[in-house]
Amino acid sequence: MVAAVKDGFAHFDLAAMSKADGYKLLASVILPRPIAWVVSKDVAGVLNAAPFSFFNILSADPPMVAIGFSAAPDRDGKDTLGNIRAKGEFVVNLVPEELAQAMNVTATNAPRGTDETRLAGLELAACEEVDVPRIVASPVALECRLWQVIEPGGTSSIALAKVVRVHVRATAFEDLARLYVDPSQMRLIGRMHGGGGYCTTRDVFNIDRLSWPLAGKA
Repeated sequence: MVAAVKDGFAHFDLAAMSKADGYKLLASVILPRPIAWVVSKDVAGVLNAAPFSFFNILSADPPMVAIGFSAAPDRDGKDTLGNIRAKGEFVVNLVPEELAQAMNVTATNAPRGTDETRLAGLELAACEEVDVPRIVASPVALECRLWQVIEPGGTSSIALAKVVRVHVRATAFEDLARLYVDPSQMRLIGRMHGGGGYCTTRDVFNIDRLSWPLAGKA
């Protein structure tokens, strides 16, 4: 650890830290993180499922998501990234509380060529735009087509993809016509710190958006 403590803050120079310590620090302070439960398919048609928490929506016009892939310690590259490069398409499923254990099963370092969807006993449904199925019990699924893989240096890769179709469980909507979603009906989980830290999205609060000029402000 390389840190200088001053004014009540620990200041870190990431360039002076080991890669493991840098990852540990960043993954412990950027919280919570949404989880992309990615289903992909290899060139032989074998499915793969794996969760990734270095993930988020980046744009709505065009609809773009990004997933960060770190190096695999036991093989040459992550299976998911290899499948995405080869096939150019995948599905991001979001993870509800009731599927947390199944998601954890798919996070194991199973031998290459293992179908983790079967390993976890997941029911699948065909998608409409991509040749990869979605997880039926997931309340949200995003059909994605690869746009670009960015290699920023080091051992990580970032996949940027366009979302071409969205599937949302109908009961998740408070008002479908107005696209009002009730998060409590999705019961999604997020990634926290440490090897097995997760959180729910049940504890929420609202803050009204302010308009300029701000009342009572100089």
